[in-house]
This record gives sequence, structure tokens and C-alpha cells, in this order.
Amino acid sequence: MQAASREALAVAIHDLDERTGSTSAKTLRQLAGELFDLAAVLLRERTLRRLLADPATAPSERTRLADTVFGGKISDATMETLTGLVSARWSHPGDLVDTVELLARRALLTAAEQDGSLEDVEDELFRFARVLDSEVRLRELLTDTEQPVERRQELLGTLVSGKVRPVTLELLRQAVRLRHDRPLDAVVNDLAELAAARRERSVARVTAAAPLTAEHEQRLADALSRIYGRAVSVQVELDPDQLGGLVIRVGDEVIDGSIATRLAQARQELSG
Repeated sequence: MQAASREALAVAIHDLDERTGSTSAKTLRQLAGELFDLAAVLLRERTLRRLLADPATAPSERTRLADTVFGGKISDATMETLTGLVSARWSHPGDLVDTVELLARRALLTAAEQDGSLEDVEDELFRFARVLDSEVRLRELLTDTEQPVERRQELLGTLVSGKVRPVTLELLRQAVRLRHDRPLDAVVNDLAELAAARRERSVARVTAAAPLTAEHEQRLADALSRIYGRAVSVQVELDPDQLGGLVIRVGDEVIDGSIATRLAQARQELSG
């Protein structure tokens, strides 16, 4: 995002958090659902999203258009959110759509925070991202735009319904519904990191050759928290080809202590 959109996004997040701080989980889920629907409409209607984000048009005219199109069809809370968004200045119409979707996600995660399921949601999103990463055919089926979105969401439901929290399921359903330029597993990873950020944590993605005990995971999380000076959530992915040791990724930083990497380095040195 360019500067104008970044500023508009920051204001939108602040305003949403201010308005929803004491909102019930039920109302938050309704707000999220309507915002997801708005994002879908704006994705589909190119001319509408261009007009609502046109910096050459006065904000009052953009809000009037939003009220004409959506007034009486969405709740007051959603309309207030949309009015604030279309009043802002956007560098690109696509940034408006992305922000509507992001606010919907934040509303759902706030609902999870209120009902005490946020940590579970983060873990479930991470684990499903790992499934998508390893199951190429599944990823293709869930992102095949030649198939109706309802059919793809039905496939998702057969996989996870009853196995994950309602907020997790809804986040995944909307990730399948809305178009993204990035792979679906990367989108779901973004959702997991958004959940971690809501818990004021960073995410450490740990690749190990064998499962870690709960005690080892906690010790690792404590050590990383001391290193980075903030709370760190550990998510473990198994890779038997790693042989031993750990590969730890926190943001763009990689700590590679795997035996496989050390063996590869040794072979390279010997061949050199």
C-alpha cells in the first residue's frame, strides 16, 4: 500500500477497535459477516469500488453513493464502518476492498477473544495452513474458480466442520470465497499471524524432525520471548527429512540448527 492507503487503513483499524471494544461476540460476528459480503460485492463490481474510492470525487458524494447502494441493507454498525472507509483517501480501489476484508477478520478475531477461543483459533489456522501446504490437490480444489464458491465451501466444510472453532471455520470459508493473488496456504498463514498479533504475540514457525513435548515447546517459547523481548507463540511443523535439530522462523529471520543443513554445508565444503 502507498502512503494514503496506509494512513486510511490505520484510521479504519483504530475506529473499528474503538467502536467494538465492548460489543458482544454475536454483534461482532454479524458485523464481520456483513463486511465480508461488502468485500465480495466490491470485488465483483469494479465500477462501484472505483467510484467509492475515487480521490477526485468529494467524500460527501462517495458517502452518498454508499448510502444509496447499501442503505437499509446492512446494519447501522456496518454502515458507519463503510461511511468512514469511503470518506478516506485511497491510493488504489483495491486497497479499499482489502481493508474491508481485514476489518471483517479483525471483528471475528475480537469475537474469539471475547469468548476465550482466540488461542485455539490461531492454532487451528496454523495447522490448516500446513495441511494446504502439503496437500497440493486440496489447495487446487479449494481455489478452482471454475467451480462455484458454494461447492468449494462445502468441500471445506466436510474437512473441518465440527473439528475447529466457529470463528476458524468462518475465516476459512471467507478465505475460500474471496479472491486472492497469493496461495491459499499463505493467506491462511496470514490469518494465523493476525490472530497471534491480536494476542500481542509474534509467531515462531518451528520445523522439527520429530514432535516436541509440551514442556519443550514452552521452554522454546520462553527462550524466544527473552531473545525478541516480546511474547512468542510457537507453531511446530514436522519434517522427517530434516533428520534432527530445529529450524526457527520469526518474521524474516531464520535460525537454522538442523542436522540436514549442517550436513549439506559440510558436503559443500568438502566438494569445494
